Amino acid sequence: MKVLLIAEYRDGKLLGSAAELSTFAQQLNAESAMLLIGNESALPAYSGTLYLADVAQAGEFNPSGHKQLILEVIEKEQPQLVVLPHSSYGWDLAPRLAIALNAAQISEVLEIKDGELLVPACNSKLRRQVKPTTEVGVVTLQAGAFTPSEEPSGTPNVVKLTTTAAGDIQFHGYEAAEATGVDLTKAEVIVSGGRGIGKPENLVMIEALAKALKGEFGASRPVVDAEWAESSRQVGTTGQTVAPKLYVACGISGAIQHLAGMKKSEFVLAINTDKDAPIGEVADVLAVADLKQLVPILTEKLNAL
Repeated sequence: MKVLLIAEYRDGKLLGSAAELSTFAQQLNAESAMLLIGNESALPAYSGTLYLADVAQAGEFNPSGHKQLILEVIEKEQPQLVVLPHSSYGWDLAPRLAIALNAAQISEVLEIKDGELLVPACNSKLRRQVKPTTEVGVVTLQAGAFTPSEEPSGTPNVVKLTTTAAGDIQFHGYEAAEATGVDLTKAEVIVSGGRGIGKPENLVMIEALAKALKGEFGASRPVVDAEWAESSRQVGTTGQTVAPKLYVACGISGAIQHLAGMKKSEFVLAINTDKDAPIGEVADVLAVADLKQLVPILTEKLNAL
Protein backbone atom coordinates (compact mmCIF):
# COMPACT_ATOMS: atom_id res chain seq x y z
CA MET A 1 0.00 0.00 0.00
CA LYS A 2 1.10 3.55 -0.69
CA VAL A 3 -0.12 6.63 1.19
CA LEU A 4 0.26 10.33 0.44
CA LEU A 5 0.71 12.43 3.58
CA ILE A 6 -0.38 16.09 3.51
CA ALA A 7 1.64 18.08 6.05
CA GLU A 8 0.27 21.31 7.49
CA TYR A 9 2.06 24.67 7.54
CA ARG A 10 0.39 27.46 9.48
CA ASP A 11 1.34 31.01 10.36
CA GLY A 12 4.87 30.53 9.06
CA LYS A 13 5.51 27.23 10.86
CA LEU A 14 5.52 23.52 10.04
CA LEU A 15 3.10 21.86 12.46
CA GLY A 16 4.02 18.81 14.52
CA SER A 17 1.18 16.81 12.99
CA ALA A 18 3.58 15.97 10.12
CA ALA A 19 5.34 13.51 12.43
CA GLU A 20 2.00 11.92 13.36
CA LEU A 21 1.24 11.38 9.67
CA SER A 22 4.56 9.54 9.28
CA THR A 23 3.82 7.39 12.33
CA PHE A 24 0.45 6.44 10.84
CA ALA A 25 2.16 5.29 7.62
CA GLN A 26 4.67 3.27 9.62
CA GLN A 27 1.98 1.57 11.68
CA LEU A 28 0.13 0.75 8.48
CA ASN A 29 3.38 -0.70 7.02
CA ALA A 30 2.77 1.48 3.99
CA GLU A 31 5.10 3.15 1.53
CA SER A 32 4.66 6.90 1.75
CA ALA A 33 5.31 10.23 0.10
CA MET A 34 4.60 13.62 1.62
CA LEU A 35 3.37 16.96 0.29
CA LEU A 36 4.11 20.25 2.04
CA ILE A 37 2.95 23.66 0.97
CA GLY A 38 5.40 25.57 3.09
CA ASN A 39 8.96 26.85 3.17
CA GLU A 40 12.28 25.15 2.46
CA SER A 41 13.63 26.52 5.76
CA ALA A 42 11.14 24.39 7.74
CA LEU A 43 11.13 20.85 6.39
CA PRO A 44 9.87 17.83 8.33
CA ALA A 45 12.21 15.15 9.64
CA TYR A 46 11.14 12.54 7.11
CA SER A 47 12.87 9.80 5.12
CA GLY A 48 11.15 9.74 1.76
CA THR A 49 10.02 11.87 -1.15
CA LEU A 50 8.73 15.28 -0.10
CA TYR A 51 6.86 17.33 -2.68
CA LEU A 52 7.37 20.96 -1.75
CA ALA A 53 5.37 23.92 -3.03
CA ASP A 54 6.44 27.40 -1.98
CA VAL A 55 3.85 28.88 0.37
CA ALA A 56 4.65 32.37 -0.93
CA GLN A 57 3.44 31.23 -4.33
CA ALA A 58 0.65 28.83 -3.35
CA GLY A 59 -0.62 30.71 -0.27
CA GLU A 60 -1.19 29.39 3.26
CA PHE A 61 -4.94 29.24 2.77
CA ASN A 62 -5.91 28.62 -0.83
CA PRO A 63 -8.28 25.61 -0.86
CA SER A 64 -8.75 25.33 -4.62
CA GLY A 65 -5.04 25.86 -5.31
CA HIS A 66 -3.94 23.37 -2.65
CA LYS A 67 -6.47 20.83 -3.89
CA GLN A 68 -5.05 21.11 -7.40
CA LEU A 69 -1.48 20.59 -6.15
CA ILE A 70 -2.54 17.52 -4.18
CA LEU A 71 -4.37 16.07 -7.19
CA GLU A 72 -1.22 16.53 -9.31
CA VAL A 73 0.87 14.62 -6.77
CA ILE A 74 -1.80 11.92 -6.50
CA GLU A 75 -1.54 11.47 -10.27
CA LYS A 76 2.23 10.94 -9.92
CA GLU A 77 2.23 8.73 -6.82
CA GLN A 78 -1.01 6.75 -7.27
CA PRO A 79 -1.61 6.29 -3.52
CA GLN A 80 -4.38 4.18 -2.02
CA LEU A 81 -4.85 6.65 0.84
CA VAL A 82 -4.50 10.42 1.08
CA VAL A 83 -3.93 11.35 4.72
CA LEU A 84 -4.43 14.75 6.36
CA PRO A 85 -4.50 16.01 9.96
CA HIS A 86 -7.96 16.28 11.55
CA SER A 87 -7.66 20.06 11.86
CA SER A 88 -9.35 23.04 10.22
CA TYR A 89 -6.95 22.54 7.31
CA GLY A 90 -7.89 18.87 6.94
CA TRP A 91 -11.60 19.55 7.48
CA ASP A 92 -11.51 21.99 4.58
CA LEU A 93 -9.45 19.97 2.11
CA ALA A 94 -10.55 16.38 2.75
CA PRO A 95 -14.12 16.69 1.39
CA ARG A 96 -12.89 18.71 -1.59
CA LEU A 97 -10.44 15.92 -2.44
CA ALA A 98 -12.99 13.17 -1.81
CA ILE A 99 -15.45 14.78 -4.23
CA ALA A 100 -12.76 15.38 -6.88
CA LEU A 101 -11.54 11.77 -6.62
CA ASN A 102 -14.98 10.20 -6.14
CA ALA A 103 -13.38 8.69 -3.05
CA ALA A 104 -14.56 7.52 0.35
CA GLN A 105 -13.70 9.88 3.19
CA ILE A 106 -12.94 8.60 6.70
CA SER A 107 -12.61 11.28 9.36
CA GLU A 108 -10.96 11.37 12.79
CA VAL A 109 -9.05 8.08 12.69
CA LEU A 110 -7.91 7.06 16.17
CA GLU A 111 -6.12 3.78 15.61
CA ILE A 112 -5.24 1.04 13.13
CA LYS A 113 -6.76 -2.29 14.09
CA ASP A 114 -6.39 -5.50 12.06
CA GLY A 115 -5.39 -3.41 9.06
CA GLU A 116 -8.56 -1.30 9.30
CA LEU A 117 -9.24 2.16 10.68
CA LEU A 118 -10.83 2.82 14.07
CA VAL A 119 -13.02 5.93 14.26
CA PRO A 120 -15.29 7.37 16.98
CA ALA A 121 -19.08 7.12 16.89
CA CYS A 122 -22.00 8.36 19.04
CA ASN A 123 -20.18 11.42 20.39
CA SER A 124 -16.99 9.38 20.92
CA LYS A 125 -18.72 6.93 23.25
CA LEU A 126 -18.32 4.05 20.75
CA ARG A 127 -15.75 2.98 18.14
CA ARG A 128 -16.26 1.74 14.59
CA GLN A 129 -13.78 -0.29 12.53
CA VAL A 130 -13.95 0.76 8.87
CA LYS A 131 -12.05 0.77 5.58
CA PRO A 132 -12.57 2.58 2.28
CA THR A 133 -14.10 0.56 -0.55
CA THR A 134 -13.13 3.03 -3.28
CA GLU A 135 -9.89 2.92 -5.26
CA VAL A 136 -8.55 5.87 -3.26
CA GLY A 137 -9.54 6.83 0.27
CA VAL A 138 -9.22 10.22 1.96
CA VAL A 139 -8.43 10.06 5.68
CA THR A 140 -8.00 12.56 8.52
CA LEU A 141 -6.14 11.64 11.73
CA GLN A 142 -7.22 12.73 15.21
CA ALA A 143 -4.56 14.90 16.84
CA GLY A 144 -2.44 12.91 19.27
CA ALA A 145 -3.63 9.50 18.07
CA PHE A 146 -0.36 8.67 16.30
CA THR A 147 2.22 10.46 18.41
CA PRO A 148 5.75 9.20 17.56
CA SER A 149 7.35 7.04 20.24
CA GLU A 150 10.70 8.74 19.59
CA GLU A 151 11.96 11.98 18.09
CA PRO A 152 11.39 11.96 14.29
CA SER A 153 14.51 11.79 12.12
CA GLY A 154 15.46 11.66 8.48
CA THR A 155 16.16 13.99 5.58
CA PRO A 156 13.58 14.12 2.79
CA ASN A 157 14.27 13.89 -0.91
CA VAL A 158 12.73 17.21 -1.98
CA VAL A 159 10.86 17.52 -5.25
CA LYS A 160 9.83 21.12 -5.87
CA LEU A 161 6.45 21.97 -7.32
CA THR A 162 5.24 25.13 -8.98
CA THR A 163 1.67 26.31 -9.24
CA THR A 164 -0.26 28.98 -11.07
CA ALA A 165 -3.60 27.97 -9.56
CA ALA A 166 -5.22 31.14 -8.27
CA GLY A 167 -7.83 30.74 -5.60
CA ASP A 168 -11.10 32.61 -5.34
CA ILE A 169 -10.47 33.29 -1.62
CA GLN A 170 -8.29 36.14 -0.42
CA PHE A 171 -6.44 35.20 2.76
CA HIS A 172 -5.75 38.08 5.17
CA GLY A 173 -4.29 36.23 8.15
CA TYR A 174 -5.20 34.51 11.40
CA GLU A 175 -7.30 35.94 14.19
CA ALA A 176 -7.05 34.58 17.72
CA ALA A 177 -10.30 33.42 19.27
CA GLU A 178 -11.69 35.73 21.93
CA ALA A 179 -10.65 34.53 25.37
CA THR A 180 -13.56 33.54 27.58
CA GLY A 181 -13.54 32.10 31.08
CA VAL A 182 -10.37 30.66 32.59
CA ASP A 183 -7.17 30.24 30.57
CA LEU A 184 -5.94 26.78 31.55
CA THR A 185 -2.93 27.05 29.24
CA LYS A 186 -1.23 29.31 31.82
CA ALA A 187 -1.89 27.07 34.84
CA GLU A 188 1.08 25.21 36.35
CA VAL A 189 -1.23 22.76 38.16
CA ILE A 190 -4.52 21.41 36.80
CA VAL A 191 -6.87 18.97 38.52
CA SER A 192 -9.46 17.62 36.07
CA GLY A 193 -12.62 15.66 36.70
CA GLY A 194 -14.11 13.14 34.32
CA ARG A 195 -17.23 11.04 34.04
CA GLY A 196 -15.96 8.97 36.99
CA ILE A 197 -16.78 11.74 39.48
CA GLY A 198 -20.33 10.38 39.30
CA LYS A 199 -22.46 13.50 39.76
CA PRO A 200 -22.09 17.27 39.43
CA GLU A 201 -21.97 17.82 43.17
CA ASN A 202 -18.68 15.89 43.31
CA LEU A 203 -17.01 18.52 41.16
CA VAL A 204 -16.66 20.53 44.39
CA MET A 205 -14.01 18.10 45.64
CA ILE A 206 -12.07 18.50 42.37
CA GLU A 207 -12.13 22.29 42.82
CA ALA A 208 -11.02 21.90 46.46
CA LEU A 209 -8.02 19.74 45.50
CA ALA A 210 -7.05 22.21 42.77
CA LYS A 211 -7.22 25.06 45.29
CA ALA A 212 -5.11 23.10 47.80
CA LEU A 213 -2.49 22.61 45.06
CA LYS A 214 -2.73 26.32 44.12
CA GLY A 215 -3.92 25.35 40.66
CA GLU A 216 -7.01 25.40 38.46
CA PHE A 217 -9.63 22.75 37.92
CA GLY A 218 -10.48 21.34 34.51
CA ALA A 219 -12.92 18.83 33.07
CA SER A 220 -13.23 16.20 30.38
CA ARG A 221 -15.67 16.56 27.50
CA PRO A 222 -18.41 14.33 29.03
CA VAL A 223 -18.46 16.56 32.12
CA VAL A 224 -18.78 19.69 29.99
CA ASP A 225 -21.37 18.08 27.69
CA ALA A 226 -23.43 17.23 30.78
CA GLU A 227 -23.20 20.93 31.74
CA TRP A 228 -21.54 20.12 35.05
CA ALA A 229 -18.69 22.53 34.17
CA GLU A 230 -18.36 25.48 31.81
CA SER A 231 -16.79 24.91 28.40
CA SER A 232 -13.73 27.04 29.22
CA ARG A 233 -12.71 24.31 31.70
CA GLN A 234 -12.60 21.57 29.04
CA VAL A 235 -9.27 19.89 28.34
CA GLY A 236 -8.79 18.06 25.05
CA THR A 237 -8.71 18.55 21.30
CA THR A 238 -12.16 20.15 21.40
CA GLY A 239 -11.23 22.22 24.45
CA GLN A 240 -7.90 23.62 25.64
CA THR A 241 -4.50 22.02 25.04
CA VAL A 242 -2.49 22.32 28.25
CA ALA A 243 1.04 21.59 29.46
CA PRO A 244 1.14 22.12 33.25
CA LYS A 245 3.88 20.98 35.58
CA LEU A 246 1.32 18.74 37.33
CA TYR A 247 -1.86 17.28 35.86
CA VAL A 248 -4.19 15.31 38.12
CA ALA A 249 -6.80 13.26 36.24
CA CYS A 250 -9.69 12.22 38.48
CA GLY A 251 -12.10 9.65 37.10
CA ILE A 252 -10.90 10.20 33.52
CA SER A 253 -10.63 7.02 31.43
CA GLY A 254 -8.29 8.54 28.85
CA ALA A 255 -10.06 9.01 25.52
CA ILE A 256 -7.55 9.96 22.83
CA GLN A 257 -9.14 13.40 22.45
CA HIS A 258 -8.45 14.13 26.12
CA LEU A 259 -4.95 12.64 26.08
CA ALA A 260 -4.03 14.80 23.09
CA GLY A 261 -4.97 17.87 25.09
CA MET A 262 -2.75 17.13 28.11
CA LYS A 263 0.01 14.82 26.86
CA LYS A 264 2.70 17.51 27.28
CA SER A 265 2.14 17.74 31.04
CA GLU A 266 5.40 17.32 32.95
CA PHE A 267 3.93 14.96 35.56
CA VAL A 268 0.60 13.14 35.46
CA LEU A 269 -1.20 11.64 38.45
CA ALA A 270 -4.29 9.61 37.54
CA ILE A 271 -6.91 8.42 40.02
CA ASN A 272 -9.15 5.69 38.64
CA THR A 273 -10.84 2.54 39.88
CA ASP A 274 -9.88 0.75 36.64
CA LYS A 275 -6.20 -0.28 36.65
CA ASP A 276 -6.42 -0.89 32.89
CA ALA A 277 -7.86 2.52 31.99
CA PRO A 278 -6.00 4.10 29.00
CA ILE A 279 -5.04 7.10 31.17
CA GLY A 280 -2.63 4.73 32.95
CA GLU A 281 -0.49 4.52 29.80
CA VAL A 282 0.47 8.20 30.05
CA ALA A 283 0.35 8.62 33.85
CA ASP A 284 3.57 8.82 35.86
CA VAL A 285 1.55 7.54 38.84
CA LEU A 286 -1.75 5.67 38.65
CA ALA A 287 -3.65 5.46 41.93
CA VAL A 288 -6.18 2.63 41.69
CA ALA A 289 -8.72 4.01 44.12
CA ASP A 290 -12.16 5.54 44.55
CA LEU A 291 -11.58 9.25 43.93
CA LYS A 292 -14.47 10.12 46.26
CA GLN A 293 -12.40 8.63 49.09
CA LEU A 294 -8.87 9.57 48.01
CA VAL A 295 -9.36 13.15 46.79
CA PRO A 296 -10.77 14.51 50.10
CA ILE A 297 -7.94 12.83 52.02
CA LEU A 298 -5.33 14.38 49.66
CA THR A 299 -6.97 17.77 50.01
CA GLU A 300 -7.03 17.55 53.81
CA LYS A 301 -3.36 16.54 54.00
CA LEU A 302 -2.33 19.35 51.64
CA ASN A 303 -4.30 21.96 53.56
CA ALA A 304 -2.62 20.81 56.77
CA LEU A 305 0.89 21.50 55.45
